[in-house]
Amino acid sequence: MIHSFLRSIGFSQMQENADLYSLLDEAIRHSDGRMSDCDSYGNEVVCFTRHIAEDMGICVFGSFSEDDRLRMEYYFPFFRGSSITTNELVEVERHADSESFFGICDELKMGIPLIFYVNNVADVLRELRRGGQDVFSENAVLSGLACSGKILLPIMKTKKLADIKQKSSKQRRDLMMQARDGDQSAMENLTLSDMDLYASVTRRAMKEDVLSIVESSIIPYGVESDQYTVIGEILNFYMVTNTISRENA
Repeated sequence: MIHSFLRSIGFSQMQENADLYSLLDEAIRHSDGRMSDCDSYGNEVVCFTRHIAEDMGICVFGSFSEDDRLRMEYYFPFFRGSSITTNELVEVERHADSESFFGICDELKMGIPLIFYVNNVADVLRELRRGGQDVFSENAVLSGLACSGKILLPIMKTKKLADIKQKSSKQRRDLMMQARDGDQSAMENLTLSDMDLYASVTRRAMKEDVLSIVESSIIPYGVESDQYTVIGEILNFYMVTNTISRENA
């Protein structure tokens, strides 16, 4: 089955399963990295990584049968981030239907529990084998792929407004940390702040477009827990070329 995010790393023209099988075979035979370990049932599993551009590529995960034949279980395209995104405690859990994992953390900057797909499966399996049932991480490097996107005109703001927003964001994060620790006063202040914000947005939305009010947001999208609709400020960008398809991504 052709993964919906293959187009995001420069395979937008892929239409046939035969092309997909050829690509996955290429990723296995000419992989740039290979990590192996044992799954929860004691079977030897292996993860092949094939880069097709800078920080971008395909991971193929499978297991070996008794006659040493590789049985591919799943694959996914990836884009690797370059720096730590969150320093909140991350709990790693297993998906019910496959030997894959998701991470979940209470990201205070966003104000929501953040759920994401874990790329380094072999590392998680190794930690499970060493430490038992639970795996935790003190930070995470987050990245994402998108099937589509739009560039919006930015909201006009002065340096003074930007400074006020930065100060307000810090105060809110401090309140959320206090509320997480059980501070009742912080919980009440957050509730009142949310009510004021909701009233302000509702009032302005009667005369203004929502996208002229909200300059950043992250909202769960669809039925899968690790997909989101994101609005944010573009700080930097660069273009890379897929070395196999020659498409730009």
